[in-house]
Amino acid sequence: MWHLLIQYVVTDQSLLNLQSVFPRSLALAALDLVDRGNVLKCIGPAQHHYNVLGSTATHRVFLNMPGPMPAYCTCPAFAYLVLSSESYLMCKHVLAARLADQMGRCVDQPVNSDELASIIMQEYS
Repeated sequence: MWHLLIQYVVTDQSLLNLQSVFPRSLALAALDLVDRGNVLKCIGPAQHHYNVLGSTATHRVFLNMPGPMPAYCTCPAFAYLVLSSESYLMCKHVLAARLADQMGRCVDQPVNSDELASIIMQEYS
């Protein structure tokens, strides 16, 4: 069963704080994804990941990963802007997942082991 958690309002000051770290367009795009309820938290038996419904596709986001890169997204922007050119700290999908999680705005989507295996097979087939 899907449910929406407690909703919080983004203040002008918090938006200014975001814009001091991220480009305005990235911050607004991430907040738009959160506002639309496009951040799904897929909760599995041992871990969770996020599905962020983008404008053209659904992208998988993994947060709090061990190693030098604490987050990963399957979108092309992450591969180019974050990993390749290192011009951004994160893509809008990773920022949206982080914001939605902190704001309690994720839509929870429980997944069992079989569903998780299917997701992984889909991603890498």
